[in-house]
Amino acid sequence: TSPASGLGYIKQVEDKCAELGIGKIASVCGRFWSMDRDNRWERVSKAYYLLTGKSADFLASSAAEAVQHYYDNPLDDSRKGDEFVVPSWIVDDAGKPIATIENGDAVVFYNYRGDRPREITRAFIEDDFDEFERGEKLDLYYAGMTDYKKGMLDHIVFPRPPKMVNILGSYLADRGKTQFRCAETEKYPHVTFFFNDYREEPFPGEDRAMAPSPKVNTYDLAPEMSAEDVKEFTRKAILSKQYDFILVNFANPDMVGHTGSMEAVVRACEKVDNCLGQLLEAIDDVGGVAVVTADHGNCDQMWDPSVNGPHTAHTLNPVELVIYGKGCENLKLIDTDSRLADIAPTILTLLGMKQPEEMTGKSLIID
Repeated sequence: TSPASGLGYIKQVEDKCAELGIGKIASVCGRFWSMDRDNRWERVSKAYYLLTGKSADFLASSAAEAVQHYYDNPLDDSRKGDEFVVPSWIVDDAGKPIATIENGDAVVFYNYRGDRPREITRAFIEDDFDEFERGEKLDLYYAGMTDYKKGMLDHIVFPRPPKMVNILGSYLADRGKTQFRCAETEKYPHVTFFFNDYREEPFPGEDRAMAPSPKVNTYDLAPEMSAEDVKEFTRKAILSKQYDFILVNFANPDMVGHTGSMEAVVRACEKVDNCLGQLLEAIDDVGGVAVVTADHGNCDQMWDPSVNGPHTAHTLNPVELVIYGKGCENLKLIDTDSRLADIAPTILTLLGMKQPEEMTGKSLIID
C-alpha cells in the first residue's frame, strides 16, 4: 500500500460503522509506535498509553480527521505517511476519549504477524512487565489472531497448523549438517524464527549471530544500517569452514526502501554491494558456493506513478537468483518461472543431498 492510503481505508470503516449503526474507531496510531520489533519501548509505551486512556499526542473528532491532520503536519520529512501517524484519540464534545481499554474488557488483536505484535502484547499480558511504567496489569480477556510466540497467549483465534515436516533447517540438522544464521535485529526473526517454521530454539548444529540495528527513527538516517557487522559475522563463519549451510540477510534494501528516500536507498545498496563482494571473496577462499536472492523487491521501484509520490511498499517484480562459485558457470538451470519453494531443493542439489518428498518445489539445477 502507498504511504498515504490509510485515509481511504479509515473512511471506508467509518462509513460502514455509520451504515450499520454500530461501532466506532476510538483511536488511531501508526505502526511506528505500536508495532515496534526492536525494543524501542519508548514508542510502544505511547501506543499503550493511548489505548488505555493515559495520554495521546493529538485529539480529533474522527479517525479521518486524525489521519488527515498528520498528513498535513508530519513530525519531520523522514516521517511522513500512515506508518508514523501520532497516537491520537477520537474525543467527544467534552474532549474525552470515546473509548479506551479498561478492566473487564475483551481485546482481540487482529494482527497476524509473528514478530511485530509481541512487544505491545507483552505490555498487556505480563504480570511483571517492566519495560516502561505500565502500572497495574489490566484484567482483560486478551486474544491474538494467531500465536505470536510459543506459550505467549492463552487465547488464540487461529492456532498454528501442525509443524511442517522436513523444512530445510530440520532436514539438514537431522542429517548431521551444521548451520549458521545471521542478520541484524530488524531481520533476525526472518532467518531464525520464521525460517524454522515459528520455532524459537535453534536446531542441533545451528549457530546464530545478531547485529543490533542502529537506533534511529527511520533508516534513511542510517542507510548503511548494521550491514558491516552482519558481513563480519558471516565472513568469519565462512572462513572457519565449520558450517555446511550459512543463511544471511542484509536488511538495507528493504528497510531503507520503505522510507521512500532515493538518496538513502542508493547508499544502502552500495553498502550491501560492498559487503556481498567481500563475502563472495571469502566463498572463493574456501571453495564454497553462494546463492544470492530475495523473497520480494522494494528499492527496485522508488516512485509510484499512480499517486505521483514515493513508492514505499514491497514490489511485485520477479527477483533474481544468482548461483556463484567455482564451476557454477557450467551449471544448467531450468528456464521456466520459479518460486521461493524451489530454493531449498536447489540448495540440497548443491549440497549433493536428496530432496525430501515433503518439499513441493523443484531444484533449479538440471542434473
